[in-house]
Amino acid sequence: MSKVSYLTPEGYEKLKAELEELKTTGRSEVAAAIAEAREKGDLSENAEYDAAKEAQGLLEMKINELDKVMATARVLDSSQLDTSQVTVLSKVTIKNLKLKKEMTYHLVSESEADLKTGKISVSSPIGKGLLGKKVGEIAQVETPRGNIEFEILSITI
Repeated sequence: MSKVSYLTPEGYEKLKAELEELKTTGRSEVAAAIAEAREKGDLSENAEYDAAKEAQGLLEMKINELDKVMATARVLDSSQLDTSQVTVLSKVTIKNLKLKKEMTYHLVSESEADLKTGKISVSSPIGKGLLGKKVGEIAQVETPRGNIEFEILSITI
């Protein structure tokens, strides 16, 4: 059984559009590249053909991965979420107790994570450490540089 992927409605639509793009445009571009390389003669020594076939394999692997994510996707309705503890889709303001620095993160699925916009994956070390915590609790987060303690200041959706 595959693990469930929790997505925002926007993330689901973005993933759906990407998958459709790969299945249509991506496949036709790869097929055209293979056909063009095939026209150049002997396939046993044709590097262009080998590269096009490898690109096709990578494309099909990506399509397969996205299909699996879509098959196990659960779109979360933010109005149904509980703000008493940190869950997927929570916006959490935390304070690094060592540095005395406040940060706000939005916990999302792996496919939607983007640190530049403050979206971190629930499967990241910080995301795992924050899940299930309540306001006022201290989250111990194990990172490659050692343990970091964060105080949960607020939880919103």
